[in-house]
Amino acid sequence: MAGKAILIICDGLGDRQIKGKTPLQMARRPNMNALASKGITGIMHTIAPGVIPGSDTAHLALLSYDPHTYYQGRGVYEALGAGLELEDGDIAFRCNFATVNDRMVVTDRRAGRISGVGAELAKGLNGQKVDSTEIVFKATTEHRGVLVLRGEGLSRNVSDVDPHEANMSVMKSKPLDGTMEAKRTAFVLNRFTELSHEVLKDNPINIEREKKGKPPADIVLARGSGAYSRLDSLQEKYGVRSACVAGGALYKGVAKAVGMDIIDVEGATGTADTNLAAKVAIVKSALSEYDIIFLHIKATDNFSHDGDVKGKVKMIEKIDKAIGPLLKTEAYIILSGDHSTPCALKNHSADPLPIAVYGEGVRVDDVRRFDEISCMKGGLGHIGGLDVMPLMLSFIGKTKIFGS
Repeated sequence: MAGKAILIICDGLGDRQIKGKTPLQMARRPNMNALASKGITGIMHTIAPGVIPGSDTAHLALLSYDPHTYYQGRGVYEALGAGLELEDGDIAFRCNFATVNDRMVVTDRRAGRISGVGAELAKGLNGQKVDSTEIVFKATTEHRGVLVLRGEGLSRNVSDVDPHEANMSVMKSKPLDGTMEAKRTAFVLNRFTELSHEVLKDNPINIEREKKGKPPADIVLARGSGAYSRLDSLQEKYGVRSACVAGGALYKGVAKAVGMDIIDVEGATGTADTNLAAKVAIVKSALSEYDIIFLHIKATDNFSHDGDVKGKVKMIEKIDKAIGPLLKTEAYIILSGDHSTPCALKNHSADPLPIAVYGEGVRVDDVRRFDEISCMKGGLGHIGGLDVMPLMLSFIGKTKIFGS
């Protein structure tokens, strides 16, 4: 009989030992330990040993899409996660509203972390045209936004205009290959960047901000180009109905790209104040409708990038408490992360992740704790991110015999 599965991914979960213990080992985590002690554990290299995963490529792998083949660029997933409907050939970027001086030097990459006015500012940009290329622009949260270039003869092979640091000049996008498509796209992106400054600098919102001594959001800086093409969905590949519960646009975007339904949850912010109880409750109720539910939790990564060990430990404990009700369902539970983000590095690393699989009929090993060190001894051994979906499918009865 077919079962159900929940894939719980805690972003940036893996870490290195600090005075002999990782944040996972420091945390009180009775539910995670229960998953390990009543299930089978192992160590996972999301992409491959020694490869540092990006958040987008890691999630593609976890959902069974080899990123070496299917990766479309960060901008695509940000745009999909923001709710835009993309067409084959669209070129998408992630963007910031930023502040520049009269010499086009970036003085604030986030325009004072503007909040609540992005949608109004976007009205003057969305629907514009550069030559025959349609501009689709949408503000998302705070200073963030997404840009889509739609039309013929475009390419993702262009460089960013965002210098990625303050006190540097806005960059000119350049073609990254010799094609006319790349040259044209670089031209369009540069013209849009100029246009954004022309439109935004005189916007009443920015004039008012300047009067109050606040940095105006007077330019849009794009980065992370991607080219959209439709992928075969999980339903088409495996015959499963699947859904995603997440707070961050990127993770919703990757899930949407592979055909998952997106379940929005009030209070799911992608930060430490996210409403975990509501996310878990939605997952439980959605089990009646879906075969696989992907639950993404972001804040462990946020604390890691800040180098905040205590904050990461507290977030792990908060997650552990929240997921307790899921252990009482009859669903298989797979618990892991997408990549390691050691607090000491404040960035992603190639360190592998602990993984646990719990549910009816799972062969139980002798590991009793869920952490990077204990799970090294687990019965799964070392697996890759691309192994996770086949494992889930086999447990819920959605695989077929290979051969006869």
